[in-house]
Formats: sequence, C-alpha cells, structure tokens
Amino acid sequence: MQIFRRQLLEDNKGRSSEENTRQRILDAALRLFADRGYDGTTTKDLATAANVAEGTLFRHFPSKKTILIEVASLGWVEILTDLLTELSEMGSYKAVDRVMRRRMLNFKKNNNLMRVCFMEAQFHPELRDLIQSEAIVKMSDVAEAFFQTAMDRGIYRQMNPKIVARVFLGMFAISAFSYQTVIDPSASPQDLQEMAEGIADIFLNGVLVKE
Repeated sequence: MQIFRRQLLEDNKGRSSEENTRQRILDAALRLFADRGYDGTTTKDLATAANVAEGTLFRHFPSKKTILIEVASLGWVEILTDLLTELSEMGSYKAVDRVMRRRMLNFKKNNNLMRVCFMEAQFHPELRDLIQSEAIVKMSDVAEAFFQTAMDRGIYRQMNPKIVARVFLGMFAISAFSYQTVIDPSASPQDLQEMAEGIADIFLNGVLVKE
C-alpha cells in the first residue's frame, strides 16, 4: 500500500510539473507575441522566455502555430466566462454601463491577449476561424438569449434579438479597439466610466433627439 501511495504521489507530481511547464510556455508566448508579433518571435525565444529547452517546448506543442492557437483559445474562453458571469449578475437590464465598465477595466488585464488576437487574426485564417466559432458564435448565442428575455419581459422593445446581441458584442469590440488606439493607457477609472456610460447610453437610447 505504501509503495502504491508513493507511486501515486510521484505520478501526480510529474503531471503537475508538466502542467506548470506547459503554462509557462503559454504565458511566455502571450507576452512575446504581444510585444514582438508572431512572426517576430522564434521558438528559441519562447523556450528562453519560458526557461525550458527548445526540445521540451516541442514535446508540449508540435509547432509555434499550435501555441498561438492555444493562447487565443484559452484567452477567449476566459473572456466568455467573464461575460457570462457579468450578464448573470446584472441587476438590471438597463445597467449596461456597469458591465461595459468592468469589461473595459479588464482590458488592462487582458491587454496582451487583445493585442495578439487583433493583430494576428488578420494574418492567420485558422485563428480568425477559431475566434469566430469558439468565441463570437457562442457569445452571440448567450447574448441573444439574454436580450430575448428582456424583450419578453417588456424591458426592451421587440426587435430581432440576434441583431441586438451583435450590436451589444460589437460595443465590446469597439471598446477593445479604443483601448488599443484611443484611450491613454494611464486613463483613470473615471475616464473609463465616462466612456462606458457613453457607449451604454448610445446602445440603450440611440443618438436621435426624442421628439
């Protein structure tokens, strides 16, 4: 029994070590792809940044492209999970600005991921397809169901919930793009709040003067 228990502990330790190595490679890849771009990063760079041998890197991932896809896939799953959590905890269907503000604050945390996806998706069709199938479609389905419920309850006027969902998710894309190109990285929480409220107001009320 003691031999079996010792072997089990050693096996678990080995698996934990392998998982840690794999995660170090992914973390290093996210940093380097964001800083240098995919083409500007070699597998040797990745191995050095992850503090592993290049052979170890290829034992975990067959190619650099595989690492890029894995980084994006895991990142979008995290973003989708965050959005689902926020929608489920949304106290009011009108509290779009709060969800938007939290999303924008999270762009700081997810800055490297957004950079990699925005920059590299245009050059790698498989990454673009992944984002479309694994992230956008799933997020659209969730958002569509959310807004359909709001319409059924008479909070939003009746319209095509799929279009509303796409517009809603488009706001996040605009916010992410703005964070990359317009918003000062040192922007205060108040600045982000103002932008979040402005986007939410346009989403809920449009831009035309009420007659």
